Amino acid sequence: QSNRQVIELLAGWFADLGFAVETLAIPGHAGKFNLIASLGSGPGGLVLSGHTDTVPFDEPLWSSNPLQLCERDGRLYGLGTADMKSFFGLILHALQGLPLGRLQRPLLIIATADEESSMCGAQQLQHLDRQLGRQLGRHAVIGEPTGLRPIRSHKGITMESIRLQGQAGHSSNPALGRNALEGMHQIISELLRWRDELQQQRNPIFEVPVPTLNLGHIHGGDNPNRICGACELHIDLRPLPGMELGELRAAMAKRLAPIAEGLQLQLQIQPLFEGIPAMETPASAEIVQAVEQLTGHPAGAVAFGTEGPYFNRLGLETVILGPGSIDQAHQPNEYLALDQIEPAVRLIQGLVRRFCLEPG
Repeated sequence: QSNRQVIELLAGWFADLGFAVETLAIPGHAGKFNLIASLGSGPGGLVLSGHTDTVPFDEPLWSSNPLQLCERDGRLYGLGTADMKSFFGLILHALQGLPLGRLQRPLLIIATADEESSMCGAQQLQHLDRQLGRQLGRHAVIGEPTGLRPIRSHKGITMESIRLQGQAGHSSNPALGRNALEGMHQIISELLRWRDELQQQRNPIFEVPVPTLNLGHIHGGDNPNRICGACELHIDLRPLPGMELGELRAAMAKRLAPIAEGLQLQLQIQPLFEGIPAMETPASAEIVQAVEQLTGHPAGAVAFGTEGPYFNRLGLETVILGPGSIDQAHQPNEYLALDQIEPAVRLIQGLVRRFCLEPG
């Protein structure tokens, strides 16, 4: 679905606060738009960002209408309350209590499309420095649900399809075919050996301090008395910062190709989606130190992916920090606890004061 309506709604609200708003169509993605709302000028400044899309929902599993905000038991229920449209409402509320006419450095609000699927909105941002003729800022906060605890690093994510094509035949004579299922057995063994090697690298900031490789789905053959002619395996690979997706894919192909060739099987490896790079913002970065001071919590790491690495590629220093819990994301009865609202508002105001209102 198009995100035009929510972008237009946000554009009107931020325009009412005095922001200059730009709605940018995303080439190749009909009906998809990014919003950039900017106030103030000069170098540096702060970016507050979030995505405008949600995952689908299964209404019978909800206790209330997922498309209508509902307050009960000290919580706000509704699709996107945690992940993550409420962040924009909290920004609007926080800014109403600040002297925006006295900004020393720029404040930018960015709303993106399709974070939950193609990441096309965040990827398009990488071209904006040329399109707009200016840098977007120096420091960025993406308001994903982290329970108001700062995150400066996350693992990358890629999901790959590994397919072997052999030759079917009657099982009474193995010489009549080339068994892709037996070949996949050797492929899996090699993947597990590779995983052991990858896990020699460790990063103690993560709860699971090593890269992970999960064998998640396999399908091959169609009948017990038939030599398996084709077999497909899907894997999930989550590398640490510093491990590039392209290099990992090339390394995997280099290891698996000789196995398939030796068994006279055709090997095809395809990404199931483009993948999300790992992210790491240095602990010494000004934005990291600022959010640690404002929240009272050290900046940590998570295993889920965000738009953060795309912002870092733009030359910003990025942290992930917002109200709500990731445990509520993508779940029926998604909610934002009311007691998260005022701390989030104070945090946003503190960031704007620090990076936009106080002298540089």
